[in-house]
Amino acid sequence: MLKNSLLLIAGLALTQLCHAQTKHDTVFFEDFNENSLDRSKWNVEVTGNTVNDEQQAYVDSSSVLYFVKGREAEGAKNGALVIQARWHPGYTSKEGKKYDFLSGRINTSHKMEFTYGTASCRMKIASGAGMWPAFWALGNGNWPDCGEIDMMETVGDSSWISNAMHGPNYFGNTPLAYRYHFPNQETVDQWHVYSVDWTPDKMVFKTDGVVTYTVTRAMVEKYGRWAFDNPKFIILNFALGGGYPNGVNKITSPYFGISQSTVDKIKAGKAKVLVDWVLVTK
Repeated sequence: MLKNSLLLIAGLALTQLCHAQTKHDTVFFEDFNENSLDRSKWNVEVTGNTVNDEQQAYVDSSSVLYFVKGREAEGAKNGALVIQARWHPGYTSKEGKKYDFLSGRINTSHKMEFTYGTASCRMKIASGAGMWPAFWALGNGNWPDCGEIDMMETVGDSSWISNAMHGPNYFGNTPLAYRYHFPNQETVDQWHVYSVDWTPDKMVFKTDGVVTYTVTRAMVEKYGRWAFDNPKFIILNFALGGGYPNGVNKITSPYFGISQSTVDKIKAGKAKVLVDWVLVTK
């Protein structure tokens, strides 16, 4: 009886220790289970100077950033954030530039920034040539010197996603990039967890816990300075068209990097990215 009691006490102590460590290790967690975006955690970006020849304007609107629960969450237990691309011909930004598409981009700049650790996100992404959603991290300051970590990018081919790193002398069409093709006929349209384990001398990218790409400091320093010892913030966005999609699909019409079938999907309200949660641990 005494032995069993001691084992029970030891088990309880171990459980409490594990809970304490888990709590201590969590730097940031967002479950997207509310009815609106938590502005104490997230900034909503509004288009100013569009980059990469992208075709969308980012707006702060519930038409492109909203929350769903139950059946509409498509398997996200506590609800999900939806970033939806919208057809809106002739939209004019405050800078006077016209766009035919609207979309959303949020970040944690100056609200949650971290150096080293694991950043992960569970996502379900519509596919279509020119759809360019991403889960990534960026440092403050001038790009690319600030360092960029791309945990997940897709440009519309449902069979693969890419990981990449950008910094001084290794940016744009960076040599530090890898395409991961899903196994077993899986696609980007299904739920997956994308993550990176970031240490002072290595990045390990994963999809659903499977290592997809590893980049060491030595690999980076063949090209330029290791730009990954400074704090980074998380970005979630849904771009449309632009340089990266066009570089893959070579489409120039009806929009640069965007196919007609993708335009039709956007018009039909089917161009959506669902985000179940975001987690950063140390």
